[in-house]
Amino acid sequence: MISPSPHPDKILVVDDSPDNVFLIKTILEEEGYVVATAENGHRALAQVAASNFDLVLLDLMMPGMDGYEVTKNIRGNTSLPFTPILLITAHDSPNVAQGLDLGADDFIRKPVTVDELLARVRSLLRLKHSIDERDEIARQRQDFVSRLTHDLRTPLVAAERMLDLLQQGALGELSPQMQEIITIMGRSNSNLLAMVNTLLEVYRFEAGRKNLAFFPVDLSQLLTEVAGELATLGEQKGLKIITDFSESATDMKIMGDRLELHRLFTNLVGNAIKFTDSGFIQICLIPGSTDNFLTVKVIDTGCGISEQEQNSLFERFRSGSHKGSGSGLGLYLSRRIVEAHQGMIQVSSELGKGSIFTVTLPKKQA
Repeated sequence: MISPSPHPDKILVVDDSPDNVFLIKTILEEEGYVVATAENGHRALAQVAASNFDLVLLDLMMPGMDGYEVTKNIRGNTSLPFTPILLITAHDSPNVAQGLDLGADDFIRKPVTVDELLARVRSLLRLKHSIDERDEIARQRQDFVSRLTHDLRTPLVAAERMLDLLQQGALGELSPQMQEIITIMGRSNSNLLAMVNTLLEVYRFEAGRKNLAFFPVDLSQLLTEVAGELATLGEQKGLKIITDFSESATDMKIMGDRLELHRLFTNLVGNAIKFTDSGFIQICLIPGSTDNFLTVKVIDTGCGISEQEQNSLFERFRSGSHKGSGSGLGLYLSRRIVEAHQGMIQVSSELGKGSIFTVTLPKKQA
């Protein structure tokens, strides 16, 4: 039976026995599959890295590198597409549970029968095709959203500029009522533009199209800029933004993408202002627990976050229960930026007593 895919499925057979390889290769080629072979584990890993296979048939007991180690290496390489692994083992070999725990998908015992072999091969190829189809749908959805988001920015930016011109009196003096309406429209348009920009950044990260430029960054200078830029927003709510930088930390720099770090801390401080009605916002810069890290804490006296919400706070499209909660993308994007810098972000909060967001960043990238 020929494989149902548009192109013949490509299978790698790994076995140190030439007779076994010849037998399995003959059976599979008669069914229309394209078959490559490897006589040991090292050769198998080289072929898997060099070419995409739809299935790997792997002998469990081989000299040098056995099937367990090959399975572990394949599953440990996150850059490889998903490839099902069918273990081939002798009847008197040890339990194959270890191989399955390491990531193999099925096993068959020697001597293999043609019907059982082909049935297991077809089953795992169906799994492969199903996962590939799911991934392709996900990629198409991400591409669609990314293109749509990008296209949405153009009219939103144009609208923002037109509203600014109207507020500046480009078409004549506005009545108080019109001024109020234009202000509301401008605020709504700005919020929507910010959401679209965040969504675009999220999909750039998820599609692997986000290229970060790492250079030495003075965190104390960057945080001072963020505090200054958001000071007016805080003053509108009667909030003061306090910076508290450890003297030993102000002389230290980290390797990072300054634009993305600016986006990260603008989001964290902006959120703190958004969810705080009275009190203050404090930005702390202190040395990390080791000499290799710097720690930034964004502290607020706001409404706080429940323990249940804290568990999913940095997940994609997680929207909080607070009336001011947004799309749930901002903190997810923040986490992606921190992870791209090989750092860590955490939250500590108590309802009614405020929150502390802690970002730990390495001074040098590995």
